[in-house]
Amino acid sequence: QVQLVASGGGSVQAGGSLRLSCAAAGYTYSGNCMAWFRQAPGKQREGVARFYPGGGVPYYADSVEGRFTISQDNAKNTVYLQMNSLKPEDTAMYYCAVVICLSWNLKYNSWGQGTQVTVSS
Repeated sequence: QVQLVASGGGSVQAGGSLRLSCAAAGYTYSGNCMAWFRQAPGKQREGVARFYPGGGVPYYADSVEGRFTISQDNAKNTVYLQMNSLKPEDTAMYYCAVVICLSWNLKYNSWGQGTQVTVSS
């Protein structure tokens, strides 16, 4: 069973930065695509960044392009989301997930634990 735990969220002012981490228990990222999603209150969950840890060009939603960076640390079996120039509209619960490559579709029916990001103006 894949268990993904997101961490690193917090409260920051607009223009600030945060780095989210996604640790996996009982799972390695090798050969699978990973993605970060977020869900703001009253809104649908949306994908913000995805990539294939083995290489290739990451994909970012237009709303975060140029500000967010998805990366990995194989030794720590962890995927990161570096978020810079944060805006109030980035406020949401953030989740990581294993996805079917080149899509936002989950490979496993599991969201895991999210982490809250709150950006104040």
